[in-house]
Amino acid sequence: APGLSPEIFGGRQRLGAITGFTGPTMGTTWSASIVDPPADAEMTIRTKLNMVIAQMSNWDADSVISRFNRQPIGAWMTLPVEMMTVLRTGMDISRLSGGAFDPALGQLVGQCGFGPHVADEAPACGSAATSVEVGDHGARRLADVALDFSGIAKGFAVDAVADALRVLGAANFLIEIGGELRGAGVKPDIQPWWVDMETPPGMALPPMRVALSGLAIATSGDYRRFHMVAGKRLSHSIDPGTGAPIQNGVACVTVLHDSAMMADAWATAITVAGPGKGLSLAREHGLAARMIVRTDNGPREHLTPALEMMLA
Repeated sequence: APGLSPEIFGGRQRLGAITGFTGPTMGTTWSASIVDPPADAEMTIRTKLNMVIAQMSNWDADSVISRFNRQPIGAWMTLPVEMMTVLRTGMDISRLSGGAFDPALGQLVGQCGFGPHVADEAPACGSAATSVEVGDHGARRLADVALDFSGIAKGFAVDAVADALRVLGAANFLIEIGGELRGAGVKPDIQPWWVDMETPPGMALPPMRVALSGLAIATSGDYRRFHMVAGKRLSHSIDPGTGAPIQNGVACVTVLHDSAMMADAWATAITVAGPGKGLSLAREHGLAARMIVRTDNGPREHLTPALEMMLA
């Protein structure tokens, strides 16, 4: 039962029991496995998740991001610290990825049928780098674009929950939101938090298990949200270069990082960049990444050198 006193066995300290929590959030679900959870753990998690929705949900007309997207072009708007963190990180990943990740694709996402609003006409095109200006405490739109954090917000939420649990005194836990995970410490048996990397449905690939002790993992996959049009799979991942869903054969990309937000954003960027450029980006930035590509001869798996070293 929760609250068991630690015991010493075999020269090691045995922790108490794991308590699990779960619930809906951000159009998906969240779960937390916490060893000896503090009394306010569940309430703290829900408060953090509600904060992320209130700031960064395009599906909430009253959220900060929705209000920002309705601001007159050129008008500055002061933004919460958390949203500024996500926006700055998104802008950084956009620059480092050559635009493969872009936090200003909201209108294109809607036009392709994956957002809360569908445009009646072709939306304005423009990258975040040229269409959004970030200041010390806020930002402004320089063109008729809309911010969309769907490729980074879940990762940020995982980090926010993990940081809040640490403040409460929790040291051993596994947090998951919509398939993005972050682990800290160990389980009661002193084993790390072992998780299997996602494999697209129907693909017969050997399982790949990793230990999330001080690490986060995020996966971007074309099987999570997609439309089938004329026999073609149209992924929710939008290519900023074409303004359309990617059709580069990438089934999924998984990234390991000490930040779930960074893993989330980089998984999206590498997916959009494709087999050639995406893997080059991952190697260039020393990312531990796995890419699975759909081919006429079946799935093909690629591991970056950083991931190979981690698994050795």
